[in-house]
Amino acid sequence: MKDYKFCLSAYKNEYTRILRVLTKKYQDGKVPENKMEDFDREAQKSAIHIAITKALQVFPNEPVAELWSAIYRAHLFRKSGISDLDTINKVISADQSWKKSSGHAFEEMVKELASLALDGTDVKVILQRDLNMLITANELANEPRDISWLREQIKANIFDLYCILSIDGKKYCFGCVQAKTSIRDRVTRNREPSIHAMQSFFWSIVFVLDGDFLRLPKFVSMINGGSEEFRENGWHGMYVLSAKDEHDRIYPLTMNFDIFKSHALQAAEQWQKRRQWFDRNWKAD
Repeated sequence: MKDYKFCLSAYKNEYTRILRVLTKKYQDGKVPENKMEDFDREAQKSAIHIAITKALQVFPNEPVAELWSAIYRAHLFRKSGISDLDTINKVISADQSWKKSSGHAFEEMVKELASLALDGTDVKVILQRDLNMLITANELANEPRDISWLREQIKANIFDLYCILSIDGKKYCFGCVQAKTSIRDRVTRNREPSIHAMQSFFWSIVFVLDGDFLRLPKFVSMINGGSEEFRENGWHGMYVLSAKDEHDRIYPLTMNFDIFKSHALQAAEQWQKRRQWFDRNWKAD
């Protein structure tokens, strides 16, 4: 208990000190929201570092893992106001369960709505397990190089859905789809596989339920490119159920999926007829 109280105090004091320094220039106390988020991350990073350093000096015989756990509890207490670790663990477990179940449910919803929109066309959207079944049954007509690459994506569980084009009774995979209820915390690691898909001449898109993170220019640039840090686009398109305005490759999506249908049919035609030019620069009309 002594180590927890010490870590709580060290963490809290350092967090408060750093935050005060970072926000000092805003005399009126009105810190822009995006700046405040940056300041919060910087302050908590410093608080963790200082707290563990001091704890190791004061409790040299305590296992490092226990001290680290004490700082973790201090951090959770600051963020949630809950100090009981059992309660915190139950909340975390419930949250993880929700994220997993809701994520799969969102994938199914996207598949169903996309299928309704594409009904009557030669294009359909399928789940990853359905693509795996097509490959296993030798029912996918892509070239061996494509199939080898797709197997790797399935094995690593990279994409959630895939776009299939039927030509003369044969099925071809032409698109890789990510479907995320929230992408903010994972946007960096989701972006890299998308870039690889575009480099392999597949249509690469992402559906997002919560587009709140798009208020920050950094994330917009990660999708559209055009910034010093992110010069090129990370996806061919992002379809957002909570966005209102179109912004280059970011498209607001209504429940009829009309804009997605239009883009999917354009992408299918490009993949079929001009695949050698189907790189990351391609953009639907």
